Order: sequence, then C-alpha cells, then structure tokens
Amino acid sequence: MKTKNATGVGNAIDRVEGHLKVTGEATYASEFKVENKAYGQGINSTIAKGEIIGIDTSEAEKLKGVLKIITYKNAEKLKTFDKERPVLATDSIAPVLQSNKVHYYGEYVGFVVAETFEQAQYAASLVKLKYKEDATARFILGQNKDKAYNPSEESDHKRGNLKKGFSEADAIIEQTYNTPIEHQHPMELHATIASWNNGKVLVYASQQIVEDAVISISGTFQIPKKDVRVVAKYVGGGFGSKLNVERHLIMAVMASKMVGRPVQATVTRSQMFTNTGLRQSNIQVVKLGAKKTGELTGLLHETLAYTSTTQEFQEPCGSMSKMMYNVANAAVSERLVPLNLQQPFSMRAPGEATGSFALECAMDELAWKLKIDPVQFRIKNDTQEDLSQEKPFSSRLLVECLTIGADEFGWSKRQQKPRANKKGNWLIGYGVSAAARAAPFNETHAKVLLNLTNDTVTATLQMDATDIGTGSYTILAQTVSDCFNVPLEQVVVELGDSDFPITPGSGGSWGAASYCNGAKSACDNAIAGLKKNRNVPKDEDVSIAELLKMNQITSYESQSLAKPDSEFKKHSIFSFGANFTEVWVDKDTAMYKIKRMVNVGSAGKILNPKTAYGQVIGGLTMGAGMVIAEQTKVEPNFGNFITRSFADYHVPVNLDMANVDVIFLPEEDKIANQMGIKGIGELGITSVAASIANAIFNATGKRMRDLPITPEKLLMAEVEDGVTV
Repeated sequence: MKTKNATGVGNAIDRVEGHLKVTGEATYASEFKVENKAYGQGINSTIAKGEIIGIDTSEAEKLKGVLKIITYKNAEKLKTFDKERPVLATDSIAPVLQSNKVHYYGEYVGFVVAETFEQAQYAASLVKLKYKEDATARFILGQNKDKAYNPSEESDHKRGNLKKGFSEADAIIEQTYNTPIEHQHPMELHATIASWNNGKVLVYASQQIVEDAVISISGTFQIPKKDVRVVAKYVGGGFGSKLNVERHLIMAVMASKMVGRPVQATVTRSQMFTNTGLRQSNIQVVKLGAKKTGELTGLLHETLAYTSTTQEFQEPCGSMSKMMYNVANAAVSERLVPLNLQQPFSMRAPGEATGSFALECAMDELAWKLKIDPVQFRIKNDTQEDLSQEKPFSSRLLVECLTIGADEFGWSKRQQKPRANKKGNWLIGYGVSAAARAAPFNETHAKVLLNLTNDTVTATLQMDATDIGTGSYTILAQTVSDCFNVPLEQVVVELGDSDFPITPGSGGSWGAASYCNGAKSACDNAIAGLKKNRNVPKDEDVSIAELLKMNQITSYESQSLAKPDSEFKKHSIFSFGANFTEVWVDKDTAMYKIKRMVNVGSAGKILNPKTAYGQVIGGLTMGAGMVIAEQTKVEPNFGNFITRSFADYHVPVNLDMANVDVIFLPEEDKIANQMGIKGIGELGITSVAASIANAIFNATGKRMRDLPITPEKLLMAEVEDGVTV
C-alpha cells in the first residue's frame, strides 16, 4: 500500500526555489555571467506620427565606450509585415528600425551599444533626431468612434432573437462602462542578454513562452529555428507583458551581430510604459432584460476598444457575457479603432477582467431594479450549458461558490436599501460578483531522468515551461514527488530552456494543468516502461528504486506528450468563482476603504494550497487596483503617456487592501484533464472590480461606471433614482 507523501500533490509546502530567490542565487535574464558583453539602450521617438528626416549621432559617437549607434539607416534587414496591421500573436515577428516611419510616441527609433550601461544611456540622450510630424495622429478612443471597424467574423456572437428577448422583459437596463489603459508593471524589468555567434543565437530573456520566442526570433531574422536558443529560467512577474517578444530583444540580437559581442538590454521603468504592452482602453455598452421573476430574457454587450496602427489586438470583453448566464437571446460584438498609441496586448485575464466589470455591474443594476437579491438573481440564471458553444460545462460549481461565499461573508446582514448601513461618518456597503475563466489544457512534452545511487533515486524533470512567480517549480516538483513516491529533496526541476521539451509556456491559466499532466505522463511512462521490461504487473506496487534494480540499471530516461482527449473537446472547460466585498465610504469626503473580501473558487484540484492562495490574493489586489487608481493617462495633444512612473501611476499597497479570505471548493474535474486541474491565476482578478463597485453603490446609492473610481468622481456623482438620501 502506497503511503501518503507529505511533499506530494495537495500539500501546502513552501516554494522549492524560494531560498534561491531570497539569497539571490536565482538567475534572471540580466544576471547570467556572459563574458565580454556590451550594453544597449533604446532611443524613443518624441512624436506620435510622422517621419524621421534627420539624424545626428556625431556627439554621441565621440563618447568613450560607444561601440555602435543603430538606426534605420544602418540596421540589419529583418522580415517585415506583409500586410497592413496583422494580428499580434505570441509568436509574431517583431521588426524594428526598418524605416523612418514613426507610429506612436515612444517608439524605438535607435539603439546605442556601449561598454557600460551608463555610457549607452548617456549616449542615447545625445542622439539628435529631426522629425516631420503628421498632424493626423489619433489618440483618444471616444473621439474616434467613427473609425471603428470589425476585425473578424469571430468578433460577433448572436443567438436567439434579441428583439423578442427584450420585448418579453419586464425590466431593462442599458448602461455604458469605461475601463482605461492599464499597464502590467511586473516588479522584474524586461531584460535580455543576446549573443549572435556564427549565425546561431543564444538569448537569455524574460519570456513567458519560450517556444514562441524562438519562433519569433527565427522568423524576424529569417534563420532556422534550430539555430535559436532561448533561456528563461526565472522570469519574474509577467501578467501577460512577457508573452510576446518585444523590440528591445530584437535590437539586442541585431546589435550583437553587428558588434560581434553579446549585448545586454534592460528596459527602464519609463520604457516599460511605452514599449512593453498594456491593457487597451474599452468602452462597453451592456443592455440586459429580465422578467419580474428574475429570468433573463435578453443580453447585449458591445465593446469598442483601441488597437495600434501597426498590429491588431482585441481584448475579448464579451467572453463572459457569451457563456455566463442562461439567457437564450444574446448578441456580443467587439469593434476596434486604430490609434497612434503603443501596441496593446494581453494583460492578466484579458477580456474577463474588464468585461466582467461591465457585465457584473449590469447584473447588479438589474437586480436592484427588479428588487431581487443580487446573489439570488445570479443563482436564478445559472446554467450547466455553455450556450455560446452549445456544449455542457465539464463542471460548473458557480451556485456553490455563491451560496458558500454568501454564508462565509455574512451576506444575510446586507441592507438591500442603499445608504442604510451607517457607522459614524461611514456608509457601509456589500457587493457581490460572479467570475469565470477558461481553463485550457494544451499539449505538453516532458522528459524525466532517473538516477539510482545506492538506494536513493533522483528524478530530474525537464521542460521549457516557465515560472512567472506562480509556483511552477514547486507544483511540478510535487507532481514528480507524488508519482514516484519519493521525498521532494530527491526531485530536480529544470525549466525555461528551449533545448528542453516543448510546453505552452506560462499565461492564461493554462500552466498548472498543462505542465503537471505532462510531468505525470512522463513519470507514468517511466514506471510503465520499467515494469514492462521485467514483466511486472501494471497494478503491482513496486518502488521506483526497486524497479531500477530489477532492470539492473542506474539511469533511465522517459519522455511523453500529454494532450486533451475526446471528452475534453466535447465540453466547455471553465473555472468559476464568486467575489464578496465590504467597503466603507466617508459620506463627506467620498474617501473609501476596502474593509473585507471573501473569494470562493471552483478551480479543480488544488495542487498546493499555499501557492494557489498567493495567486488568488495577487489577483484580488490587481482587481482592487483597477478600481482604486490604475490608469495610464494619455496627453491628448501629443499622444504621450504622462503617467510613466510609480509616482504618477498608482498601484495598490498594503494599506489599500482588505482582510482577505480565500476558499477553494473541493473539485477534481477529470474531463478537464487526467489530474483534474484547472487554472486559478486569471480567475483571481476576474470580476473583482465589479464586486467593489457594487459595494460602493450599496453604501452610497451611486453607480460608478467609469474606472478608476476616485473620491473626486464619487463625490461628484449623483445618487441613483429610487435611492433615498
């Protein structure tokens, strides 16, 4: 009988790599010891649209230590886009410095290579560029609605008869919700050390998806994939900003080829605002109709968002609206407006985080109009079928999340009437929101190496998966420890190298399910192969050390491919959750505090409660940030981001956050994958903003539909009709 392994799956153990990070031994992209490296610094444009008509590098070239100044005039020729505004993907090419055209403020227009970082930075400031500015540049989404276009057929979803649905409704609400530009702001800066050696490229990089970085580099430079190696052992925070290859990496590779030395490029914090992606601004219109008994009859969700003029990206704000509730008549559409701003891309829970703010606020508004409890309203419209795909959910415990969360939070104490709960000068409100996030399981290759020394087996797992602070090293070590029933100390996990087996990388809540099923498959293959060699019955319990001894070997290698089965494809696979928030609002100043939050998640088998908890509270904090302060502001005349530091762009700190309770429901979804795992990272941020906004309404009687919710906005807002002051 196999005894329980205290370090295996399901145990709340500490991060296995934690001591390396604390002691500084964890090697991030810019920390690899590379001999004879030079340093690069990008030069940013100071106009939003136009042409470079003059470049003076003479003063910079005189500086000691300057090796090369690269502009469009002398840059290596790269693969460029073969059509206007192609769709941006994680493996897209990333051409840079290929023409004199400028498309947005801060775009890279040059790259200085020098012996030291300081020399490169100073030299970059001395390069003089003369521009011919184009006055037709566009910056403000709301002012350019007439330029909107439909990016693809997939941008529209319709079912039923929307007109009929609204005609059957006893109550209808229609509102507009605005979410601003946001930046990911990982603590760890984007960085790379690139080396071009005889046509072969080695890149140490901050990349969430190693394989796609290889594809992007090979495609951009038109060299074979086999000649590109990407290493990303420790990436640090990403939140989507490190999914694709950004231009600093391409410039570093180019510079290495031109100067014949490795080149390090570390993006400054201010350049993180202008050169490394962001969450696009969105204008969302939601219209909901329901019968007086609470059944939804119609749903309309229209999104207008910006994209850049060079590449196309659409944040799918309507993704939750398509599948969240049992509404037979629905229409969801997404439109884009090209603006002369930095290219947007995926930020944590792209679509769900912003779209759920609109949907879940609208659900609260309709519940108030119908005089139905918001929790019961959501339960009333629960569904076990994804109507957008016409597939059953593999597992959907949303009702359980709502009911258990309501009980733990003390929802029964909520006053349905806004402004009714007071304590001194404080108005106290309760808010709720439902959450959902797709839980992908993608093809994952893995390799496990077994070594026997005396009676001790060491198992080494290799895959190109990355750890973006999410605990990948830990849960993979636990998986291997569990499969072989060996202590964690006998497991080695090696990640983030394109020489290792291919995985989908980190992002979109697909990491845990994909990686761990890949690791388990490799371990199972090893056990099965060793048993088959000695005719040991499949179900016989034999230790891995004994199996190696029986085979008279001290080492063994096993590889595998884990991928979704036919049942997976027949179902819609999502994680679900519910957020409850208590806020206190000062009735005179409109200053508000998030006092308490309860989050309940149904996210499959929890591999490590400690790391999972960290993921959720991180998501809750980012969701709170959406409401409290986060907004990248655009200067309307010049298209410059004017909030390019943490002095101007505010993120939540400890004092901004509440007491947080996180509850994981016991669930193993074996349709989702063999191990029953679902993602939680994205789920943690989804709909948090709505629960806070709904709590603010319950406290004040004021609907806040424009993020962030500042005291000034709240103070100036009018109390909603029907609310007694």
